Amino acid sequence: MHDLESNKRGIFRRKIIRNWSRRRFVKYSSITVGTGLLAACTNQSTSTTSSSTSTSSPSASKKEKVIASWLPIMQTTAYYVALEEGLFEKAGIEIESAKFENPNQIIDSLVSGRADFGPPGAAAGITVLAEAKAPGTFKVFGLQGGGIKSNFINDGLIVKPDSPIQSFKDLKGKKIGTLPGIQWRTITQYILRRNGLDPDRDLTVEQMAVGLHVTSVVSGAVDATLSLEPVGSIALSTGQAKRAMTNPVAMFISDPFYSGAAVLTAKFLKERPAVAKKVIQVIDEATKMANQNFDKYRPILAKYTAIKPDQVNYVTQPRLRSFSDLDRADINSYQALIDVFQKEGILGRSMKAQNLILEKAQLA
Repeated sequence: MHDLESNKRGIFRRKIIRNWSRRRFVKYSSITVGTGLLAACTNQSTSTTSSSTSTSSPSASKKEKVIASWLPIMQTTAYYVALEEGLFEKAGIEIESAKFENPNQIIDSLVSGRADFGPPGAAAGITVLAEAKAPGTFKVFGLQGGGIKSNFINDGLIVKPDSPIQSFKDLKGKKIGTLPGIQWRTITQYILRRNGLDPDRDLTVEQMAVGLHVTSVVSGAVDATLSLEPVGSIALSTGQAKRAMTNPVAMFISDPFYSGAAVLTAKFLKERPAVAKKVIQVIDEATKMANQNFDKYRPILAKYTAIKPDQVNYVTQPRLRSFSDLDRADINSYQALIDVFQKEGILGRSMKAQNLILEKAQLA
């Protein structure tokens, strides 16, 4: 009976993936990323996989193999630190790193069982939508983003240096670029409505790869972009563009605001709880290290992202919240993002952020 029920659940989840991929993933993220300057949150429809397996120690054969699906963005910094410092190896874990350029593919790999966890930087909003389709699939154990009060920059409204645009209200009759995918399309639409604009009538919203954001603003292809870091920092440092607004998403949704999440599958947690606990402990330690000495780890950003070595000093430090850090304010912030998806008609029912957050008792 147990095997029969397991097979039924497996068939159900495969159907979910097919339906989700066709209706949401393809619809919102089939945009090919160019070879632009930045890949802070690029959204290619084609994924690339690389293995970062550590096998140098004599006991490597005894290590627990864990597969991680990750994005090459700033919010994933703690994962880079964990790899560079050998924290997984020290914990007896052999990591297989699957690198993707599309946040939808991260969640797809987790739901389908091809990966065990998504390090910091997995899309927080897409996680919610996938969980709504296949309840009980995920547990969130960290959040990443920025905040106005905490002075961590996550996003910006990017315009030409001489542009008269100062806010979203100035975009009527103009064109704004935003990140590919359902998460940032929804966020952009919501902010536009908050500023008295109809995103379908008053202006044009164009989804584009992050590598094209600055060049599109400079060329006049769009009047502005809503961009994740480090787009704003690098554009500002080169003089090509400026931030008309800093952390606008936190202004209109929640301060702090988290667009990234660290996620593990319930299957991984259930079948290998001791290993899952070690993964969380490693990410917690790496997050603490990144937060306390971000400047020390700036150089590794060029190794794991498309940021060039001579640009690492321009990027701003992200707000990274580990599992042990998460508090009521963080959960309320995540809830605010979930509510946006419901208000915009993307999420068909109400969901509680608290139910998505991993509980300490589940690691006992």
